[in-house]
Amino acid sequence: MAGSTFGTVFRITTWGESHGKGIGVVIDGCPAGLKLSSEDIQKFLDRRKPGQSRYTTQRNEPDRAEILSGVFEGYTTGTPISLVVFNKDQHSKDYSEIASYYRPGHADFTFDAKYGFRDYRGGGRSSGRETIGRVAGGAVAAKLLSELGISFCTYTRSIGPVEIQTFSQEEIFRNKLYMPDGEAAQKAAEYLESCMASKNSAGGIIECVVRGVPAGLGEPVFDKLDASLARAVMSIGAVKGVEIGDGFQAAASTGLEDNDGFCRQADGSTAKTSNHAGGILGGISDGSEIVLRAAVKPTPSIASPQKTVNRSGEEIDICIKGRHDPVIVPRAVVVVEAMAALTLADALLVGSTSRLSYLQKIWGEQL
Repeated sequence: MAGSTFGTVFRITTWGESHGKGIGVVIDGCPAGLKLSSEDIQKFLDRRKPGQSRYTTQRNEPDRAEILSGVFEGYTTGTPISLVVFNKDQHSKDYSEIASYYRPGHADFTFDAKYGFRDYRGGGRSSGRETIGRVAGGAVAAKLLSELGISFCTYTRSIGPVEIQTFSQEEIFRNKLYMPDGEAAQKAAEYLESCMASKNSAGGIIECVVRGVPAGLGEPVFDKLDASLARAVMSIGAVKGVEIGDGFQAAASTGLEDNDGFCRQADGSTAKTSNHAGGILGGISDGSEIVLRAAVKPTPSIASPQKTVNRSGEEIDICIKGRHDPVIVPRAVVVVEAMAALTLADALLVGSTSRLSYLQKIWGEQL
């Protein structure tokens, strides 16, 4: 299978299946000397693990990360970092009957079309459990970025028709839906209860705000920073759309409304008077907050009757069994953050070659 590696310099390769022995990631390109512990990674994994509330799958997994290589005496060595999370609570029998048919909204049909064979237990590599490797790798990238003063604020902007109306960063971790608006979180919970009662599911929107990103990251043609972020976030299985800044709203704006003006700060630096562009101009970061949003589809595994076909081409009615999230959004918040962190860490390392003066600062004293 191609396509399990992401990044140019800061690069990850994820591996493993939902019902295999474990899920893992190999991180290459992380600089030596970064203070790193399993607790740093666990903080991220805890945000995506199952069983956090009645709105997530009740699969009982501790999702404890083990560092196998690349860290010595609490610091990265510059060699590949290998991480593994062992699966503990697979109920593979719940999936035995889906071997013969294609679940609506899943990758069953397309995997068969591509490979002629698939691991039907929980979706194999197409399962949301694959994101463990991304999140573990993103935790390392975020730790690296934090050393440079770059931070993330990622949260649920909406679930179904319920959208946040106020913002409190402290509120994000006070509710299990990761919404910065407590009242909206309560309304969203009520909406999810109605979905669950009717054996249905919900989607939503995740917003990620990145602060402290310097101007100058990203390449101006094919590897634009916004294009790289969109590719990273769209690679998450449940994501069906990405916006940067005003996104699709920009299409309804005029140039005067959409353009971000510039001004001179008191310290002599240049800044923008607004941020409709979401922190990226011409594919390059402009020093403002980077703002991106991801549209997450409703969980496709629902207990309501659905129509499909089996591998023989016969039309059948099904009701999907097993343990499934009625909404993916809350657990996907940290996945979006992880993919953004991986993209920015890679862009920083790639960007270190964009000027001769950067190389002179690094190597000048040794040459």
